[in-house]
Amino acid sequence: MAPTLNITHIGTATAILEINGINFLTDPFPVSFYTHTRHPDNLDPPGPQLLDARPVFTTVDGARNLAPRPAVHGMKPWSELTTRIGGQPFTIIATPTQHVPGDECTGFLVTAENFGRGRHNLPNAVSFTGDTVYIPELEQIAERYHVCAAVMNLGNAHVPWPENPEGPQLQITMGGRDGARLFRALRADVLVPMHYESWGHITQFGEELREVFKAEGISEKVRWLRGGEKVAVL
Repeated sequence: MAPTLNITHIGTATAILEINGINFLTDPFPVSFYTHTRHPDNLDPPGPQLLDARPVFTTVDGARNLAPRPAVHGMKPWSELTTRIGGQPFTIIATPTQHVPGDECTGFLVTAENFGRGRHNLPNAVSFTGDTVYIPELEQIAERYHVCAAVMNLGNAHVPWPENPEGPQLQITMGGRDGARLFRALRADVLVPMHYESWGHITQFGEELREVFKAEGISEKVRWLRGGEKVAVL
């Protein structure tokens, strides 16, 4: 049996993922996933004050930044941690990313025994990409898990290179075509776009994403979020 998933989008990279009745918060609360901690759209200055005694999963660098908090777990790519949250056992897996050079970033998979199994008897999981461009390493997820829902940070964000601010800009998140490519590579059931509004470095917004997904033939597989509203995804 696949997990239940409701998502309430707060804004940009922040959403409440209600998985089997337990709330997980992405990028800045019973449980938090911090894909990275050095960017204000992921963790603003007051944010750490809200984390005391709450389970937090983040990068190794992020855990150092949030120390000393014993419930903060720094994770390397493909590392796993099984823990009880709200009385339920969950396994959290960190997934690789490529974002801003020099900054650690991570994505996450969430799975549990009671999520059941899907394609090829693989464990069912929910994926959250975090901020990343398309990288081949992400294709390994489909070999290990059946992704019921892939929550993706998109927007085709670009920033200047630190070494050459006047030169061509660096892509730091996926665009619609990248997202469609990853969706197919993951062999996921549902794609949930996020992180495609509000910030100046984003270059591809909602209507443009809709057109790309239509051209890619995956529109029926996309679940769109509405700010502040709980949306049933699974």
